[in-house]
Amino acid sequence: MKTKLAISVVGLSLLTACQYGAEEDAQFLHESGNTINVQDRTDLYNEEGHTNLNNSKSANFGYVRHQKSGIAQDVTFTRTPGLDREQAANTISSLIVQLPNVEDVATLVTDEEVLVAYETDSDNRFETADQVKKTALSAVPRYYHVYVSDDVNMIQQIEAFSPLDSNSRDIDQILNKTIKEMLKSPQGRALNKGENANGEGYGEMNEELDDDMKDNYEKTRFKQKTKE
Repeated sequence: MKTKLAISVVGLSLLTACQYGAEEDAQFLHESGNTINVQDRTDLYNEEGHTNLNNSKSANFGYVRHQKSGIAQDVTFTRTPGLDREQAANTISSLIVQLPNVEDVATLVTDEEVLVAYETDSDNRFETADQVKKTALSAVPRYYHVYVSDDVNMIQQIEAFSPLDSNSRDIDQILNKTIKEMLKSPQGRALNKGENANGEGYGEMNEELDDDMKDNYEKTRFKQKTKE
């Protein structure tokens, strides 16, 4: 009798432990069973902050783990997260307007460029441009190129592009013309030896498709140095 009772107690303990473990895992595993998050996530750079178990805002670290699915033809994890360009533009403008000497900011995010026009009373236009450019770069994928201008007239000009999209007629030519005007303003320092101030790199994989503003001169110069 005592033996049966002991077995029953052990079995009940194991069942309780398994149930607790399952509940604990349920806090981390989402519907697909393949993504493990510390907490449920909301939009990137959520303006309301990320809440934790104590309901305090902006306290949690961000953590996500992805595992390949063992199920054939399961495309759950082959989808690439898309960039919300409107939200990215809002984030960039919100960050830049907090910089010293920046009073007004307009940001346009396309499929591969960020155009930032701003008003400033800075005595050092170059340093302000460098801060604005680097702030914008910090909020978008690394393949983006960023162009800035402290010409206040450019604010209305890029605002006019807001109803357009990547499929709009002659959009590349329109944007290139605008970018050339923006380049008349300071752009700040080159990012590194392989990239200019706008994040345009030498020998990029998409060089043949992407007509960077530097290509007419600097791309040719780079090829000449390579031959030497």
